[in-house]
Amino acid sequence: MMEKSKTIFGNTMTEATYKKALKSKKKYAKKFGDDANVSYPVEIEKNQHIGELLGVMDVRLKEGADAQNVADGFDTEKGIIVGNIRMGFGHYRISMAIASAAKALGYTPYWMDLNSYKQTTCTKVISAQNELYSLGSRLSGKSRLFNHFVWEPMNYEGFRKLTYNASDQKNAELMAPVYRNVPHEIPVVATHVWPAQAAIHAGMKHVVNAIPDNWPMALHLAEGSIHTVQTHYAYQGYRILNGMQGKDVLHPMPADDLVYTGHYIDHELVSNIEIDCDARKARKAAGEPMRFLLTIGGAGAQKEIFAAIIKHLLPAIKDNQAALYVNVGDYRNVWEELLNEIPELAKVASEHFNDWDETQKFAKEALTGKVSGVHGFWHENIFEAVYCTNLLMRSCDVLVTKPSELAFYPVPKLFIKRVGGHEQWGAIHAAEIGDGTLECRDIPHTIQMLELFLNEECMLADMCDCIVKNKAAGIYDGAYRVVELAMKMR
Repeated sequence: MMEKSKTIFGNTMTEATYKKALKSKKKYAKKFGDDANVSYPVEIEKNQHIGELLGVMDVRLKEGADAQNVADGFDTEKGIIVGNIRMGFGHYRISMAIASAAKALGYTPYWMDLNSYKQTTCTKVISAQNELYSLGSRLSGKSRLFNHFVWEPMNYEGFRKLTYNASDQKNAELMAPVYRNVPHEIPVVATHVWPAQAAIHAGMKHVVNAIPDNWPMALHLAEGSIHTVQTHYAYQGYRILNGMQGKDVLHPMPADDLVYTGHYIDHELVSNIEIDCDARKARKAAGEPMRFLLTIGGAGAQKEIFAAIIKHLLPAIKDNQAALYVNVGDYRNVWEELLNEIPELAKVASEHFNDWDETQKFAKEALTGKVSGVHGFWHENIFEAVYCTNLLMRSCDVLVTKPSELAFYPVPKLFIKRVGGHEQWGAIHAAEIGDGTLECRDIPHTIQMLELFLNEECMLADMCDCIVKNKAAGIYDGAYRVVELAMKMR
């Protein structure tokens, strides 16, 4: 197994850092076991939820004495592995964008969620860290002190350090066995760093590490892969490993290891940008209800902000000046809590719950039809929970979201307060290219921005025009470029 924790892009770690990395791996191995010598047979089956939409084939690991390996079922000429984890919704959504682009380009996307193989040490390690991250997200929304002194510094500076990457690389050695029976010549696009690191440790030959954030952090480094970024700001920060070891000037990443691609966006969204933006402006000019899409993330963070938005919009909804989509993902309890907090919501809300065919039908009809009132969406399955937002995005006028992975999507966006300091740079980038607002860091400023969208034409029209111009400049072509880059590595 390759040693990735002593030297990172030519920058030598201290002996104390290396010992800490070894200790971290030992701790997880002691707690969850080490299956380095286990051979998990693989099987392939069509994803039941987004298989038709995005051409996704699931890669599953089997166990038991009678388990047969079916690695021969992979298309080694046209296949591409999308390696991901479920940690919130963001990494799944980026994976769906990569899969969508792969299908559009004529390739077969194989879905590998390293957080879904419950029998493996890999999944146990990831799940433990995911639980901690989700807890931190929830606490940051409830406690200003925790957010200020723990969560913001950890997300902003803690994950930024090369020392953090050294430990992550050592932990990722425990994740490598999941790739053992996957043909090593198939390209891997990882939408979280752990699937990229694990793939490198496992000997996968062609690995692309699709970095999600606009704030350069050593957390996202997987040396041995090609790193892709969505912005030029991120490119410069990663190239020089900016601030990743205090004020030290570090050895830069080699030019061949880093590529600017643009935003990772689904083919279905990119190919319809002009149509959807024209429809938004036409609805505004005709005085139709302005459609706001509220998407609440996996941790259910910031529910109080969404509750304030709904309360403020209800009079406009009743007067047919606004309409509302609310996607609570796979967290039905969030919807129930909103109903309890806002009793009048139930009087105007239609529930679209756990019926994927009906959700797709609604999203399709909303592209050209009329929409009024409030529409709540909940799906028990994670694929449906995440992709519901993508389906609704085309027919909405304004997406209301924290500035995470959705900051890069080609739809007018109103940004509420971030969760973690790194996310603010997504809002800054969106404001600079004209397809999103500044980050509204409190409820009064969020309400102010809502009013501007409702009562003026310029905010929406300007964002729509910028989105069309950005498309012409290739800013939203990142998913296509990532797939093409991965396939050219073969």
